[in-house]
Amino acid sequence: MERPSDAMRALYEDRAQQQYAEPVPLPDPRIDRKFARIQALVRGQLPCEAFLDAGCGDGRYLAGLAGELPPRRAGCDISERILETARQRVDADLRQANLEALPFADGEFDTVMSCLGVMFAPHHQASAAELIRVCRPGGTIGLLSWTPEGFIGQMFATMKPYAAASPPGAQPPLLWGREDHVRELLGSGATIVTAQRQAVRVSYPCPEDFRDSFKARYGPTIAAYQGLADDPERTAALDRDLVDLARSHDQGTTSTALDWEYLLLTARRNS
Repeated sequence: MERPSDAMRALYEDRAQQQYAEPVPLPDPRIDRKFARIQALVRGQLPCEAFLDAGCGDGRYLAGLAGELPPRRAGCDISERILETARQRVDADLRQANLEALPFADGEFDTVMSCLGVMFAPHHQASAAELIRVCRPGGTIGLLSWTPEGFIGQMFATMKPYAAASPPGAQPPLLWGREDHVRELLGSGATIVTAQRQAVRVSYPCPEDFRDSFKARYGPTIAAYQGLADDPERTAALDRDLVDLARSHDQGTTSTALDWEYLLLTARRNS
């Protein structure tokens, strides 16, 4: 069945074509602190019998923990192009799918994770219901999402005046970074066990380097700039605003150090 959010697939395929035009190496957890934190989240739910990464992207988390995951491991993403990279990295059941309609059976997994994935599905209640459905009773749902108040949340607020309007009915992704919103989404289907706000510090040589990195590699930022392609004045304004944002949040002395806050949440699937 075609869903309204399926129309977003073309957008993600286009972003993926740019982000993965060249081979992307697997992050080194000794250097990439965000990658290390997410690995720690997943390790905290192991061992398990069947594992799903919902919104697995390029498969970096499945690949980074491949030796520790059970034989039954799966991932899904809306972009087939991104999954091509994932298939080069990891042996897993990888499927192109809308997170609002997961192609798995009820209760198929005892651990369902989504790290910076499900938060970008436009209809939150539908995607939350799917995470609950495919998780077996007593199983674990683990989520990592950017908070609205953190640096990445503020970056989205900075880009909003420059970005195209969201599809009708789409909810802001950063709501997943609020515990009360996730609690409401889960309802009686799952009970929150832990919910912590944490931050990972990421450094760049200078604010301009931060801007250029996101401009070239981060899907939502790429999309914002694409919409400004014929407007050099607004492009320059967004350039300045992102640099100013980095300067205002800089915690470093010899480099630009930015604290990216996220909500780390685990829930237990109810019977």
